Amino acid sequence: MDYFAPNMSVAEVNRISMLGLAHVGDGVYELMTRTMLCREGHTAIGELHKRTVSFVRAPAQAKAAEKILGKLDEEELTIFKRGRNAHVHGVPQGANVGEYHAATGLEALFGYLFLLGRQERLNDLFAAIMED
Repeated sequence: MDYFAPNMSVAEVNRISMLGLAHVGDGVYELMTRTMLCREGHTAIGELHKRTVSFVRAPAQAKAAEKILGKLDEEELTIFKRGRNAHVHGVPQGANVGEYHAATGLEALFGYLFLLGRQERLNDLFAAIMED
């Protein structure tokens, strides 16, 4: 098993709960963010941590979701909505309920695409999010 490229089937991925997909997607999104920051030349660990947190906090992820919603196909939009509507047990400090739900939807989508081995699509969506 290659855990960096799991290439699971749709049936296998569909057996995972939305919060399970969000759990994986949280790690994928954070790793992509950390990689981007290091490639940009950020080297001081304090700065890397602060900048990473600024991108992966729920409010920032909610804004990221808004940026890509119009770019999602029907399958991706369905996963995003199912993740967004998943029953969460609490909201982190600094986020409101709507932001946290949108962030969970984004993370579920990233987890879904990662587990299916759709790295090119992940890169496209991440690039659209980081576009400014």
